[in-house]
Amino acid sequence: MSENPGGPDEPDGPDRPGPVLAVEGLRRSYGAVKAVDDVSFTLPHGGSLGIVGESGSGKTTTARIVVGLEYADEGEVHVRGRSRTERGRGRARRLARAREVQMVFQDPYSSLDPRTSVEAALRETLKLHFPERDHARRVRELLDQVGLGTRAADALPRRLSGGQRQRVAIARALAVEPAVLVLDEAVAALDVSVQAQILNLLADIREETSIGYLFITHDLGVVRCVTDEVIVMRHGAVVEAGRTEEVLADPQHPYTRLLLESVPRPGWDPERIAAARRAL
Repeated sequence: MSENPGGPDEPDGPDRPGPVLAVEGLRRSYGAVKAVDDVSFTLPHGGSLGIVGESGSGKTTTARIVVGLEYADEGEVHVRGRSRTERGRGRARRLARAREVQMVFQDPYSSLDPRTSVEAALRETLKLHFPERDHARRVRELLDQVGLGTRAADALPRRLSGGQRQRVAIARALAVEPAVLVLDEAVAALDVSVQAQILNLLADIREETSIGYLFITHDLGVVRCVTDEVIVMRHGAVVEAGRTEEVLADPQHPYTRLLLESVPRPGWDPERIAAARRAL
């Protein structure tokens, strides 16, 4: 990592004791619906935590609160020991807050300007956050880091494959040197072979940078491959949590067992799974 660009108001670096991300008692309701109901977890520096659940489980709302795209009714989010609960005041603080946590979405095309080349998109982000840096050098570093190379610099999003666009989205998120990268179904729209390439890329980046990952997914295969710990959510609440290998090998909650049984395999009976889901 390069020098701290944010001055004295910037959070401490990765050697700070304690988790890089701490979420405590989050609650978020929409009318009578409890989208997030008393959710707590921690993410260590350089760790990878999966949040698993079906549609409507509250996992994406939780992620959006962590990023700052939504605000909790109750609870706290701390990054590097600093609270993100209060909205940032002043441009410098808002930019510093944005640098703490970045998000990569399922559909990178919708988050990329179709009229802007890869290089221009990265330069725009760098200019906003680090106006004094050597942007040309940093763009080359980012493209190399995500396995694209400078040949992709002049390309528009429509000229790229889905996997390449997701690499651009990851590069743009990494450009601000975040402490936490939230990946919301980031490989769900990709072919299986491309999924594996992106997951391997993310594993390499985590090893190189000690960034913390928060994976939001319904795919237990993704969780098994790339997370150290996992929490399982249902109806806005955490029903099970622990080391990934232990939770998947010996699930304690009926809903976790149902998710595992729902993965298609020889002898799989979708009608029995549907009946078990209705009984929960």
